Amino acid sequence: MAYSLLVMKFGGTNMQDARAIRHSASLAGRSVREGIRVVVVVSAMAGVTNALLKLADAAQAGDIAAANDEIAAMRTRHFTAAQELGASPDSATVREIREMHETLRQAVYGVYLLRELTHRSRDLIVAFGERLSAPLMALALEQSGLRAHHLTGGEAGILTDAHFGNAKPLPGTYERVKDRLSGVLSAGVTPVVAGFMGETDKGATTTLGRGGTDFSATIIGKALGADEVWAWKDVDGVMSADPRVVQDARNIEVLSYGEVMELAYFGAKVLHPLAVTPLQESGIPLRVKSAADPDFPGTLVQADALDDGRHPVKAVTAIRNVSIINVSGAGALGVPDVVASLFAAIARENITLLMVSQSSSMSNVSLAVQSVDAERTLGALRSAVTAELQVEEQAGVAVLAIVGSGMRGQRGVAAGLFSALAQSEINILMISQGSSELNISVALDGTQVEEATRAVHQAFRLGELPAAVH
Repeated sequence: MAYSLLVMKFGGTNMQDARAIRHSASLAGRSVREGIRVVVVVSAMAGVTNALLKLADAAQAGDIAAANDEIAAMRTRHFTAAQELGASPDSATVREIREMHETLRQAVYGVYLLRELTHRSRDLIVAFGERLSAPLMALALEQSGLRAHHLTGGEAGILTDAHFGNAKPLPGTYERVKDRLSGVLSAGVTPVVAGFMGETDKGATTTLGRGGTDFSATIIGKALGADEVWAWKDVDGVMSADPRVVQDARNIEVLSYGEVMELAYFGAKVLHPLAVTPLQESGIPLRVKSAADPDFPGTLVQADALDDGRHPVKAVTAIRNVSIINVSGAGALGVPDVVASLFAAIARENITLLMVSQSSSMSNVSLAVQSVDAERTLGALRSAVTAELQVEEQAGVAVLAIVGSGMRGQRGVAAGLFSALAQSEINILMISQGSSELNISVALDGTQVEEATRAVHQAFRLGELPAAVH
């Protein structure tokens, strides 16, 4: 296919040092030299996002020395990369990196003084990872002989709501992005956008949730009517299982938007769960490619799944560190307004539910949430229900899911899943199947999740046969 416009997203491992950045720039540059207009969207250097979260927490706890040590190490890392990419000590890139680290230090010191880390402050701090990597990518492109210009997500036009930490784009975003980036492209300049971030209509920095650089790339792809969005990763594409757990995991050639959303939601780290949503309306394909093997086609994500009818399951994935919150009490849960109050309390706290189950007697509701959200969930539910209802946490759980559009109407898929788990003597704590029939998910003991993943992968022969057939 002849491309005219591509959006290319580069993840943290492809931005982790000067060598990786230079290689990523060469991948973008290869297309630019073929006459293709390219928008580059970058993640923070590998490990920087976690370091920023850590230093923000240290400042809140009053340990400003630890926070400053982390900032100093980060500054050295970015300066080193800039120098190795060819920037002189008095260059604009080095000055900009120095100024950004000073602004970061001031923001962190404010958290230390107040001993308060709001969601808004956390977003401002954590977005520095992408803001610092964008100038480095622009520098690498310029050193290779191309013209480049870097922007924050907000400068690129990404306008979001004020749900700090998990913001969503507002409808006006797409026109803003088109207005701001089209001129840069038409001037023969490659835009480099700091991913993962946007801004509110009042100019406050927001983030799109962990992995949000994928989301940034697809928002831009839709806005500009790109031919495809390419997500460059350190894997061959979307795999049939985590290759660190299952040795014979295979690359999946083709997935539908719905399938990849299910996989991302249920723990596959390869994409942000909402990444494909901007593309669905316009039908723009997303391609997950390997930076180590750029000529390998990777995984194509498009509107339609390609199923051969014989292999209904395409992949097995899992979420670790899950807690089941059980709400129980004699009959009171059968009253509609009681159940409504549970979900209203969850919604107020902006907590993501992974699974929901209610007993037929209506005396028990079980909710699966990430363990990091368990304490907030317990507090929210206990304040929302009457004293006769018990709210208890069952920690140390994992959720395993099988995904595939071929499961619709196919007999025996659930039986195959349950048989594989039973033969491995794995107990199921909770079961759920989405109405779309794209997935079946089960909660189980977290210590057994790897064994369960291997058993299910083998039972559906996902390693032996192509996961998608043309």
